[in-house]
Amino acid sequence: MLTVAGRSIAGFSVNGTSPGPQILARQGQLVEVHLRNESVADGVTLHWHGVDVPNAMDGVAGVTQDAVPVGGEFTYRFVAKQAGTYWYHSHQVSNPQVAGGLLGSLVVTPKSGIVQQVDVTAVAHTYGGMRTINGKAEDFRVPARAGQRVRIRVTNTDNGPMKIWTGGSYRLLAVDGTDVHQPTDVSDRSLTLTAGGRADLEVTAPSDGTAVRVQLSKATAVIIGPPGVDVPVPPQPASELDLLAYGTPAPLGFDPAHPTRRFEYRIGRRPGFVKGRPGLWWSINGRLFPHVPMYVVREGDVVVMHIENQTGEVHPMHLHGHHEVVLARNGVAASGSPWWVDSLNVPPGESYDIAFMANNPGIWMDHCHNLKHAAQGMIAHLMYEGLDTPYRIAGPADNQPE
Repeated sequence: MLTVAGRSIAGFSVNGTSPGPQILARQGQLVEVHLRNESVADGVTLHWHGVDVPNAMDGVAGVTQDAVPVGGEFTYRFVAKQAGTYWYHSHQVSNPQVAGGLLGSLVVTPKSGIVQQVDVTAVAHTYGGMRTINGKAEDFRVPARAGQRVRIRVTNTDNGPMKIWTGGSYRLLAVDGTDVHQPTDVSDRSLTLTAGGRADLEVTAPSDGTAVRVQLSKATAVIIGPPGVDVPVPPQPASELDLLAYGTPAPLGFDPAHPTRRFEYRIGRRPGFVKGRPGLWWSINGRLFPHVPMYVVREGDVVVMHIENQTGEVHPMHLHGHHEVVLARNGVAASGSPWWVDSLNVPPGESYDIAFMANNPGIWMDHCHNLKHAAQGMIAHLMYEGLDTPYRIAGPADNQPE
């Protein structure tokens, strides 16, 4: 039982807390996490969301490992090659376990350090209908002196997108753990942070000794400034920051104009059977889980994928083990900084063209991070030629990744 704002809520904890303890590493360090399932009856795993770990460390029950039963143990080991803001969560019966708080933050700082004087993490999560930051249903106050630059690492752990805005200005430093190239000041624009996504913002504490308020949805905020100083809720801007044109272009490291593979990922809705149950289910290219064909690649391939949402709901698409760059939205080409993501918000009726380098062999999930949708069959996989896995969905370990 978790206590949130004085209420007792059934949930999950890591080392006795929810969110679990933040894992802080420096780029290049070896991270080792020893997981022991003390009392989660359905079994658990830990998935390192946004970290392009080796496939065996990805923490997906039935794909990269068996679920860890009560009393069981599993050790994760990987080198933190990518600096940035990430998070971890269970990928066994993931919708109720993540919603119940089996999650935590993972931050990898660059070898050279950061230039901001204050660096804080704000994990946004909803427990039993209560919006929280770092597990508390209240504003998150960050002491800062006038003129100090503050880096706010925001993680959206819920199933739907979240709006971020402030009454002053901010710079968007990074998206999903990847730096924006030459970010500029943003005013009167909100930022949409997709489910599972992260955004690093830079805000400067006001020089006049007042505070600045960064809204993480209408319910909660990060307040930056001297202790005890408050500031009213700023109105939500009518316009949004367009990441397709924010920042300036930079090399990608590969040429998406000449891809090795082209794939379609058309999201739809159709009647049929999923897990033996009749209903109206999410489909991928007209097929229902588990009969969605694998996206098969070979190491070194340049992959271009067209994602199209033909449904009436937003879908936050998450590819494991890789970061993908947005080439175009609704046919309009990207013109700003390379927009690298591992979690992409695809609203109803919209389409995206994305590209990535197949440089991390394994079998990887490519699914909706509205975990309710994933549990209803919105799951595909990226598979490298010639590879297999000894793990299976269900089976003796009752592996249920969604």
